[in-house]
Amino acid sequence: MSTSILWLRRDLRLHDHPALAAAHADGGEVMPVFVLDPDLLARAGEVRTAALVEVLRATDESYDGHLVLQEGDPAEVLRRLAKKVGATRVHISRETEPWGAERDERVREALAQDDVELVETGTPYVLGPGTVLNGSGNPYKVFTPFAKAWRDHDHPKPCPVPDDLRLTRGGVDSVDPPHVEAPVELPPLGEEAAMQRWADFLDEDVAGYDDGRDQPALDSTSRMSVHLKWGVVHPRTLLADLAPRRGKGVHTYVTELAWREFYGDVLHHNPHSATRDLTDSLAGLRYDDLDDETFSAWAEGRTGYPFVDAGMRQLLEQGWMHNRLRMVTASFLTKDLHCWWPRGAAWFMDHLVDGDVASNQHGWQWVAGTGTDASPYFRVFNPVTQGERFDPKGDYVRRWVPELAHIPGKAVHQPWSHDEGYDHDYPKRLVDHAEERKEALDRLEQTR
Repeated sequence: MSTSILWLRRDLRLHDHPALAAAHADGGEVMPVFVLDPDLLARAGEVRTAALVEVLRATDESYDGHLVLQEGDPAEVLRRLAKKVGATRVHISRETEPWGAERDERVREALAQDDVELVETGTPYVLGPGTVLNGSGNPYKVFTPFAKAWRDHDHPKPCPVPDDLRLTRGGVDSVDPPHVEAPVELPPLGEEAAMQRWADFLDEDVAGYDDGRDQPALDSTSRMSVHLKWGVVHPRTLLADLAPRRGKGVHTYVTELAWREFYGDVLHHNPHSATRDLTDSLAGLRYDDLDDETFSAWAEGRTGYPFVDAGMRQLLEQGWMHNRLRMVTASFLTKDLHCWWPRGAAWFMDHLVDGDVASNQHGWQWVAGTGTDASPYFRVFNPVTQGERFDPKGDYVRRWVPELAHIPGKAVHQPWSHDEGYDHDYPKRLVDHAEERKEALDRLEQTR
């Protein structure tokens, strides 16, 4: 009986998996493989590596113990496995991130030496990057028209697991995943955990998502970002579950999925934007080369601005941060501390369990004013008013900044105005926001 290899990467699931269905359609057994690439792990950091190990364990359970783990260069590993099991095709979900696309091309060339074909079916997106184009056949540069075209486009239906799927390990021994002590409190991971979280969100929170998504003190977001990052669930599955539902919360959630699709598309067409400004609209803007002590104060939640510090401390403890806080903390680094965004984006990628290159890098550029359809640079998030608006009772700050637990209500956002604000060694403000806002706008003016 013939064997086809399914090379898993950002698609660590059994259900709604077009590449798995394509491998099965070859007519023989399917050997699911994940390659522990040292180059990949070096980029991942401890948080995402620990999460990956947990996801791989859950994936092996989904595949009834048939997942083959191998370590090494994917080109060499897959050539060796294909020869061992007599496979003539290796199936993958198409990768469009710059590093992954380059790796896949290298693997394709290596396999071709043995007449083994690398077959791409599906992507980690509802519509693969490059699919949604404007009337001139060019990629969209602005989100709103992209989102409309994306919504109007035919969306593929979820792909069922083949009834007669035959899995095999092909007589190949599987290596043990690396032992990594998770430096954060990991959420439940894997396909079963993801679908349970999603079911709870649909039952309890999606109807009020339009308002609830901006209140970090509430656990009312879906938390699907980590599951989408690893491909434990496909966004097409989420859309299918949302399709029969109506309401503002549902519409807003679908819009958030569209942002993920948009950023994936932008990165696909502009691979340089993973590491530097997408546009030159702010060319010449003067940034500060932050000393390590100042950067660490931001990174560790010691800026003296409670809403900012709460977000950064949540990141360090959970490997996750509420999206409202991602914007506020990014604005503080780029516009109050005048630091170029890649340094902050790299910190996020090192510590986020849901670190996704396209969403992270372009989310940062949205705040920094250098991305596509970005927030204008002159929009500077005020860390006090943001806290008072989105954490009006101060519960979020008091949870993550225990030095301020004694300050009631929204007064917690301005400890400098409270008689007992510094009684428990909360740090004084690193900078004066009003002054740094003016400085940021002066620097903007100098570029014109």
